[in-house]
Amino acid sequence: MNRQIGLLLHRSGRIEAVIVGDFRGIMIPQLSHVRSRGRLKGLRLVHTHLAGEDINDEDLMDLLFLRLDMLSVLKVSSEGSPEDLHSVHLLPDTRDGENWGFLAPVHPANQKDSFENFIHALEGEFSKKSSAKEVASGQDRAILIGVSSQSKILSEESMRELVELARSDDVVVLATVLQQRRKVNPRLILGKGKLADILIQALQLGANLLIFDQELNPSQIRSITDYSELRVIDRTQLILDIFAHRALSREGKLQVEMAQLKYMLPRLSSRDDALSRLTGGIGARGPGETKLEIDKRRINDRLARLSKELKKVSKERYRRRSRRRKKDLPVLSLVGYTNAGKSTLLNTLTKSDIVAEDKLFATLDPTSRRLRFPKDMEVVITDTVGFIKKLPAELLQAFKATLEELEEADLLVHVVDLSNPCFRDQMKVVDELLQQLEIGSIPCLKLFNKADQVEDDRVLLMEAAKEGIVISALDIDTLGPFLNRAQSLMGKLLQS
Repeated sequence: MNRQIGLLLHRSGRIEAVIVGDFRGIMIPQLSHVRSRGRLKGLRLVHTHLAGEDINDEDLMDLLFLRLDMLSVLKVSSEGSPEDLHSVHLLPDTRDGENWGFLAPVHPANQKDSFENFIHALEGEFSKKSSAKEVASGQDRAILIGVSSQSKILSEESMRELVELARSDDVVVLATVLQQRRKVNPRLILGKGKLADILIQALQLGANLLIFDQELNPSQIRSITDYSELRVIDRTQLILDIFAHRALSREGKLQVEMAQLKYMLPRLSSRDDALSRLTGGIGARGPGETKLEIDKRRINDRLARLSKELKKVSKERYRRRSRRRKKDLPVLSLVGYTNAGKSTLLNTLTKSDIVAEDKLFATLDPTSRRLRFPKDMEVVITDTVGFIKKLPAELLQAFKATLEELEEADLLVHVVDLSNPCFRDQMKVVDELLQQLEIGSIPCLKLFNKADQVEDDRVLLMEAAKEGIVISALDIDTLGPFLNRAQSLMGKLLQS
């Protein structure tokens, strides 16, 4: 035939597929229907090489991307007689810079070793690489990936933030990969070689999730998933999941669900089996709607209902604000980057016990408390959801009802995490989002928090003191200048 022949063999010995290629190679079919056995797929590939070639890079990529138990190449002489069988398998850890283990060539008739025993031992080695605690916890185990054309400092800070986001969502971070590229690969985000390195790392570490630091479009998620067979999510999806876990109020839950549906709608799979998913019935002319169209219609219907419910909740919140305004209580709203210390500040000022964790987005639902200033003046102080760069547009839109609290503010207090090396960039993000929300015209007082963590940097503290007030939200003794300044500004605003 002068064509390469391939066999996909199940661990049980069953032949999964017979593949007939051409002289140069074979095309392996989709294996999505085959359930994986542990780390590996539970299949081995044996195929012929007709020109005396050794195992090549394409074979190694097939071994990796398909997570085959083993790949074997049978060299065939020009007369068609079998020569030696060359086999390779993945290694549970990198050895001497190699991720592949090659077995000694052997003629097919002289094989003595048991493949079953060999693969059982190999799977055992892979399993040892993950700690029993992590596996038993049922937590997602992720590799975080960033591909950036920005400066190294900004890229690394964005990755640190992604690590914190993952930690806030109770994801075990196994490794981080940052690649600087002038141009992002439109299909796979990163190069195929780098993706291969990541997949080897995922296999060796026992990762079940890849989290990308940028928003992926549907075709990119599908392409990476097809290569890796791992779950793939992006930064936006991670933030939405955190919000879904943390939202406590009815309004917060409605807003999160709305944002998730808006995110999901354009990402519904367009790969629809045209005949198997038709739902036409008696009285329906033509094939009817596909499952994809039904899913989209259901999401749009649900979005319409959520929008109505949110309007009701927004009216209730407006009525509560109206009652508050009738009492002539001025409003001071805390804004700032997530994890800047807003909730801690509110707790210290009002002796409250609002949840304040060292996690991103620990606060989602707005919280209001009464605060009495030193010179016998009472205000309402409100804590709001923190901002973050690359905030999903769906989320910002959905949370506009919550952020309506800010429109009622007489004074905004911009809390800044002075201990963060990129606090300037964070301040810029907050200022831009305030402009987007059309509340940039409200007077704003800058409050540089976490001074206790930068005590050694006198220059930084002096520079911050020129722009605003330097405090430590944990130390009430540092809050006097802030309270005096806020009361003075409030007094002037109310008089005008």
